[in-house]
Amino acid sequence: MTTMTRPAVLPPGPTAPRAVQGAYALTQPLRGMRRLKERYGDAFTVNVPIFGKAVVISGAAEIKQLFTSGPELVDNLEVNLGRVLGSRSMFALSGDEHKRQRKLLVPPFHGRRLAAYEKIVEEETARELASWPEDQAFATLPSMMRITLNAILRAVFGAEGAEFAELRELLPPFVTLGSRLAVLPISKKGRFNPWRRFERMRREYDAIVDRLIAKARPDGDDVLSMLLQTRYDDGSGLSREEISDQLLTLLTAGHETTATTLAWALERLRRHPALLAELRDDDGKLLDATILEVQRTRPVIDLTARQVKQDGFRLGRWTLPKGYAVLVSIALIHDDDAVFPHAAAFDPHRFAGARPDLSQWIPFGGGTRRCLGAAFATMEMTVVLRTLLRDFTLVPTSEPGERWHSRGVAYAPAKGGRAIVRRRTTGGDS
Repeated sequence: MTTMTRPAVLPPGPTAPRAVQGAYALTQPLRGMRRLKERYGDAFTVNVPIFGKAVVISGAAEIKQLFTSGPELVDNLEVNLGRVLGSRSMFALSGDEHKRQRKLLVPPFHGRRLAAYEKIVEEETARELASWPEDQAFATLPSMMRITLNAILRAVFGAEGAEFAELRELLPPFVTLGSRLAVLPISKKGRFNPWRRFERMRREYDAIVDRLIAKARPDGDDVLSMLLQTRYDDGSGLSREEISDQLLTLLTAGHETTATTLAWALERLRRHPALLAELRDDDGKLLDATILEVQRTRPVIDLTARQVKQDGFRLGRWTLPKGYAVLVSIALIHDDDAVFPHAAAFDPHRFAGARPDLSQWIPFGGGTRRCLGAAFATMEMTVVLRTLLRDFTLVPTSEPGERWHSRGVAYAPAKGGRAIVRRRTTGGDS
């Protein structure tokens, strides 16, 4: 029997060579996306390094369809963050294997476990804020990086020890290098290239984790202990490689992106003094809405992606060939006035009393591959900002907003989310 294949129907797009399109994507990532949307509409075809031939979408209906399509139609990219996080990380797995491991990794970051982690986050926040200078501008991103790194290390590994100091020193440059290598088409071949340094750092990380696994208590309530205790349906446990890769995924995904969002939050709040005043008497609902709005207007990751697994996949108006990547531009749908009225305005009140549609508000991705640490990250941002606004007055500014700066995978405020603060006194503002 002959299988009939639908002919491809692709959206329009630039026709420049792949290398030219790749250079444009690297040098003009967000601005370039907006220009392509202005020229071609909410879907366009590109041909770029790493992804190859790809369709970029930002229409709400097509994004929802993509997120609800089964893995037999669209699934994980063949070229993915497994290049830097390991072949057994959640970012590298597909189909049933992805579903099986995700089931094991969800419990440590949901429900009652989050309440236990809140205390850790508040302690790390108070420790870091104690060193903040008053009445002088400084970049807050380094502080947020330290808070989120220390918090995730304690949540994952429990009590502190010698290995903590090693990981605190190793992970920041390791994550920075890996983030850049993930988006650059650099071959792993050749003696002298960044991958060699990255691989050396990975070996250091694996050696530390091996020691931590050997020390882990079987009755511990940290994430590592839970992973060592957990079992697949057939009774088997996670391998050392699986544990090492998944912990690296949790440490990196739960560190840089959350810290960057927090720096953006301070950058935004300083430019909205009326909102700052409202937050002083907030019962928590406005702060929740503010975090949602920061993530909408300043998403730190711009793309979430799938790869077409079945020839002739129908996606809205288009028919896509097998092997094409489908890239969802988070910034473009978040900027769409038809989805978020007056989208250019920073207005947390749009989320007051309402939760966003998770096929339209997508800073954590969507569908079966939505970030499994989303609840942990949201809790962490809430605790950090609540503690900060309780103990400090954030001095407003009339300076222009900070530009977007690419750190590789994530987009950070170009000046690091600069702030001026004053400590509050028990009798009122200082």
